[in-house]
Amino acid sequence: MRTAVVIGTGLVGTSAALALASRGIAVHLADHDPESARTAAALGAGTDEPAEGPVDLAIVAVPPAHTATVLAAAMRDGVARGYLDVASVKGGPRRELEAMGADLAPYIGTHPMAGKERSGPLAATADLFEGRPWVLTPTPDTDTEVLNLALELIALCRAVPVVMDADAHDRAVALVSHTPQLISSMVAARLEDADETAVRLCGQGIRDVTRIAASDPRMWVEILSANPGPVADVLAGVAADLDETVAALRGLQSADEDKRRAGTEGIQDVLRRGNAGRVRVPGKHGAGPAAYEVVAVLISDRPGELAAIFADAGRSGTNIEDVRIEHATGQQAGLVQLMVEPSAAPALAAALSERGWSIRQ
Repeated sequence: MRTAVVIGTGLVGTSAALALASRGIAVHLADHDPESARTAAALGAGTDEPAEGPVDLAIVAVPPAHTATVLAAAMRDGVARGYLDVASVKGGPRRELEAMGADLAPYIGTHPMAGKERSGPLAATADLFEGRPWVLTPTPDTDTEVLNLALELIALCRAVPVVMDADAHDRAVALVSHTPQLISSMVAARLEDADETAVRLCGQGIRDVTRIAASDPRMWVEILSANPGPVADVLAGVAADLDETVAALRGLQSADEDKRRAGTEGIQDVLRRGNAGRVRVPGKHGAGPAAYEVVAVLISDRPGELAAIFADAGRSGTNIEDVRIEHATGQQAGLVQLMVEPSAAPALAAALSERGWSIRQ
């Protein structure tokens, strides 16, 4: 691949363009909003001037509702040797292309599993896809050349290729991406009219659950409109769990001992199933989840504190596997949770304590 055109200069399109441009690919940028393409070009993602002839690969990075239309137009105009899209839904656009009578041989559907709460070219980065799964949904009609171009794109973006059936992909993202977005938004919506006293008690748990609720509603309406059935199926299962959990909690309120026992069993069941599901979430570097020990350290909110604690942890010879920061309410301080192998935790705690850090149990 030597040349490419990116159609749609939002977060994903501009990030792909930045990655390609940084590796010497001549990238042309196009968008229905010329200002967006100019912004992406100013960031170093390529040029907003049209290509003089067909490029090697066209990357369509527009909302799912417009993906098939934009792809079909690009194919009719012969802008590239190969075409792919990066929409978050795969089955619908492919079927729309088929209905339009488009030749699917030079096309492959793809979906990089990466994003941010912010959208637009100014949120883009060349490393957005590094180490992230990038789904490919080839069909028996897909040209080998187009598949190879898609694999080259993924390699240049330093992502990890994953081959799936298009409809299986849509069911999977309904479970692991689209439904979590809605549930996060629903939980966050409970805070909108909550008493200020309650909101001030927000800790790391509510921050974790509601983080993605900050996403752009317009973008998510487009995504969910393209995958409503699979998402509704997952939510129906969640709704059944909610009904059972509500009934169990009501049972815990009862004066009847049998109802209280049934309520306890119901709550234990949903928590156990949650434990079992959480264990299946991939851990560091995509490996199985590991059980880490947490060394919690109180730090002040001032420049250099994090660098200092990491440096002292390094001097102790301990590898920090993961880290979290919980900020104190109303104080210029926070709790840094250093996650390490269980065998390394006592030595790290002792070493940090010797260097004057306040260790919290």
